[in-house]
Amino acid sequence: MEKKSIFHLIADLIQKEEISCILIGGFAVNYYKVTRQTADVDFLITKENFDKISSSLEEAGYTKSLLQDNFVQLKISQPSLMDIDFMFVDQNTLTKILNESTEIQIAKQNFRVPSLNHLIALKLHSIKHNRKLRLIRDLPDIISLIRINELDYKSQNFKDLCLKFGTDEIYTKILEALE
Repeated sequence: MEKKSIFHLIADLIQKEEISCILIGGFAVNYYKVTRQTADVDFLITKENFDKISSSLEEAGYTKSLLQDNFVQLKISQPSLMDIDFMFVDQNTLTKILNESTEIQIAKQNFRVPSLNHLIALKLHSIKHNRKLRLIRDLPDIISLIRINELDYKSQNFKDLCLKFGTDEIYTKILEALE
C-alpha cells in the first residue's frame, strides 16, 4: 500500500472504513497559529475504530511500539511516512469533540481538528495523567495557544476548563506564565 503521505493513507482508511478521527497534537496546534515542529501525527479515535484500520496500517509498514489502554504509538521505517500516535476515547467523547471541530486540509486531504477549548482540554488531560513527560511539551503549547488566539484565560469558563481536565497546580502555572 504505497501512499504519498501519512495524510493520504489515513484519509483513505477513514473513508474506506467510514470511521471518524480527529487530528490532534502538533498539526492541530499549528492550525491555531502556533508554530511547532512535530515528528509524528496524532489522532483521537475510538479503540473500535482503530481496530478497523489497524491491519491496514500494519500492511503499510507500521508496527506498534507502545500500546496502552488509551493509547497506541506506531512506528514506520519508511522515511516518506511519519510515525503515528492514536489516543483512544469513548464514542460519546469523540462525538462531542467532532460536533465542535473544524474541517481543515493537509496534503489536499480533509481532516477535523478540535475546537481550541477541546485542544487545550486534551493537553491539560495529558499533563494531568502524565505530568513528568507532558508538562514540558504541553504547557508551552497551552500558553502559546492562549496568547496567539487571545483566549480569555482570566474567565471563569477557562478556569473551569483547567480544573475539570487539569489541576489547580497546572492552572496556577498557566496564570503565572501569562501574568
